[in-house]
Amino acid sequence: MVLASASGVRAETYTIDPDHSQVAFRIRHLVGKVSGRFSRFEGQFDYSEGKPAAWKAQATIDAASIDTNNKKRDDHLRAPDFFDAQRCPKMEFKSARVTDVNGNRAKLHGDLTMHCLTKPVALDLEAGGVGKDPWGNMRAGFTATGKIDRKDFGINWNKVLDAGGAVLGDEVEIMIEIEGIMKSGASKKA
Repeated sequence: MVLASASGVRAETYTIDPDHSQVAFRIRHLVGKVSGRFSRFEGQFDYSEGKPAAWKAQATIDAASIDTNNKKRDDHLRAPDFFDAQRCPKMEFKSARVTDVNGNRAKLHGDLTMHCLTKPVALDLEAGGVGKDPWGNMRAGFTATGKIDRKDFGINWNKVLDAGGAVLGDEVEIMIEIEGIMKSGASKKA
């Protein structure tokens, strides 16, 4: 993730640790919900505790790394009906600003590119804190959640049920857990 900054505000740059992070989603299917995740992603964020004007984030997600624990479904999700991963291989997020700061919670606004379309999104952000790991690395963690309408990104595939309604919902819940490692010597003025 990456956020907007005010001049003179100091921030540390962290690289996303994919082994301790998760990019997941959930969508309605018939009468329940199906969850999935993306296993390949990278990015960085700038963070200074208590100074949201310095926060910024950017991340790239490999669309083909989708995993819903069902190979046939995952292959369909990579196809043109959904993510069209061959034509649109990457999803990207770049933050624009932070608003509604209340303690360790805020709204993170930015642009999401998915299915080769870019749209503004707002995520609920919760800072998990900063601490040193057993190997001496400084880490920072965040949780980001939100909802998007898949049709806003041109992902329109669905099937109408005989009894009415559709196989899939349009609203997609996003759940992101990010832990980053501070780049050595990365302290900077934003």
